[in-house]
Amino acid sequence: MAEMDGTESPIVLVQDYHFALLPRMIKDARPDARVAIFWHIPWPNPEVFGICPWQREMLDGLLGADLIGFHTQSHCNNFLATVDRALEALTEWDRFSVNRQGHVTRVRPYPISVALQENGRKHKPTRSMSEECAAICNELGISATLLGVGVDRVDYTKGILERFRGIERFLEIYPSYQRRFTFVQVGAPSRTKIDRYQNLLDEVSAEAERINTRFQAGRWKPIVLLKRHHSHEEISRMYRAASLCLVTSLHDGMNLVAKEFVAAREDEQGVLILSTFAGAALELTDSLLVNPYDVQQLAAAIQRGLAMPSDEQNMRMHRMRSAVREHNVYRWAAHLLSDLTDIRTESTERVESGEGVAS
Repeated sequence: MAEMDGTESPIVLVQDYHFALLPRMIKDARPDARVAIFWHIPWPNPEVFGICPWQREMLDGLLGADLIGFHTQSHCNNFLATVDRALEALTEWDRFSVNRQGHVTRVRPYPISVALQENGRKHKPTRSMSEECAAICNELGISATLLGVGVDRVDYTKGILERFRGIERFLEIYPSYQRRFTFVQVGAPSRTKIDRYQNLLDEVSAEAERINTRFQAGRWKPIVLLKRHHSHEEISRMYRAASLCLVTSLHDGMNLVAKEFVAAREDEQGVLILSTFAGAALELTDSLLVNPYDVQQLAAAIQRGLAMPSDEQNMRMHRMRSAVREHNVYRWAAHLLSDLTDIRTESTERVESGEGVAS
């Protein structure tokens, strides 16, 4: 709050569910502030949200904002339907806004993205996919000619266990890929002080070990689980080395790993296998879309990705890179802040119209 002191009509951007109550607190303290909150996770339908004992308090906190942003239109729809059911307010579906006690909150989709970095001609060319693959395999102490990659926090929404079972089924159905294909899972430990998360990490480790015990031969093993945080440079190398990237979220607002993989592939090769339950699936339609609960479908998608001709990979990746280039993180921020800047708060309008000014 102190940062707003001395600033007329400050603009405040709040991010994520941890601060659900903050927009109302800011608005109560500074009615002239223009406040936006961006919600990074999916908003559920009213029936699911109705389980929350504090639903009214959360909604009241959020509706202190002048603008609420979600990743997708369906999340906006769910939010308005939730307000419609839980609160006494005027829900204006034609304008996608909520009018409550004279204050209007606009609800809009802003699909978040990444920055697509492209090397200029002065940059040294990076290694080819096969060269990077060989280098990483050597560093990991494994023998493989094809790599897949997954990059996630070890979280129950990311579908890592389902992913591993899809890989197991793939190796059962297509045994010719045994001793050739290895999947590298970067699994950054998350919230391990919470028992449920620590148990999940143990379960993921045990599942990888079980599958490796079943199939491992010599220096080859089907799954390499890296249980630590990696730098952006380390992950970019893995993206460039991989024949395919698996994003098998069970429920995700956007999932930027999918877009990061596309952004990293300047060679316009590689295949993205993407869950239909990730917000990114609405934009990256040239990925191979899968239901992560369908192990058979996931196994078939892995085989299709590894067998996909180079020219088809190029065509699909080129279109996905164009989408990320066009709708990058800078445009996301610009659209959100531009819409917020255009909002005129009631207190500002009163001052400009001369109301409340002593004669």
